[in-house]
Amino acid sequence: MERYYSFSRYLRELFGERVYRVTVDAGFTCPNRDGTKGRGGCVYCLSGSGYDRQKRQMSVEEQISSGIERVGKRYGAKKFLVYFQAYTNTYASPDLLKGIYDRVRKFPQVVGLIVGTRPDCVPDDTLELINSYTDDYLVWIEYGLESSHFKSLRWMNRGHGVSDFIDAVLRTKRFPKIRVCAHVILGLPTEDREDMLETADLLASLGIDGVKLHPLHVLKGTELERIYRREPFKLLTEEEYADLVVDFIERLPQKTVVQRITGEAPEELLVAPGWCSHKEKHRVINLIRKRFEERDTWQGAKCRFYREKIDRT
Repeated sequence: MERYYSFSRYLRELFGERVYRVTVDAGFTCPNRDGTKGRGGCVYCLSGSGYDRQKRQMSVEEQISSGIERVGKRYGAKKFLVYFQAYTNTYASPDLLKGIYDRVRKFPQVVGLIVGTRPDCVPDDTLELINSYTDDYLVWIEYGLESSHFKSLRWMNRGHGVSDFIDAVLRTKRFPKIRVCAHVILGLPTEDREDMLETADLLASLGIDGVKLHPLHVLKGTELERIYRREPFKLLTEEEYADLVVDFIERLPQKTVVQRITGEAPEELLVAPGWCSHKEKHRVINLIRKRFEERDTWQGAKCRFYREKIDRT
């Protein structure tokens, strides 16, 4: 029995087979880096959401093509989602965005479009554009919330508030075919356990479609590294993180898709904690699954909102 509603299960239910993501860097920047709202980005930001600088030397079509070829050979995949991941992928005019998003249409193997962005960068005309793809593709928007507490957003130098996120979600929900995913960071030094679980309750109350959970980890070359080395703060142990993830997912509706339950970085970039490296990823995931079993609990067990159930058999 699966204790939480994983993204892989969700995709199998929709398409009848495994579907894999192909990540794309379309060359966007961010209002928190170009001076519109700030410079330097969030404290943890190294180079957007990815680490592959070579991607920016390739066209979007080349990235999609090479991604399909690579993932197809490795997993025998036949269907793919194109994930516009790095930086803020709605930070341009609708006409420019359309020219970029339309490149997925050249690939019949692509069945879905994922757009990662900030909640303060989705004007209505951009949402209308993104909605126009829902007739042909599964469409997700991923909003970087990170925390439901403004003190934490300010500490991270996010450049937006919780109200921006709520507004973006409510406006996106006017387009029922667009699925909304929220990114959340657990282990911020500005928060205790109850603060973090309040973020889960906020997402549940909004009826969010999906969530990605990440532990706070420190990367070389970031403002966070400078803060951490100057005044070291406590980072979660893997045991603490596993318990928090279970606590968090218990608060979510059963229909919320848990797209990710941990985050990791290349060893050469990771400062701390050591368990957030690529090589430890599967061990951490297995620890979280073990915690669900040990506690005999499941997603939605402590949810106070949107108690619609799904079949977990």
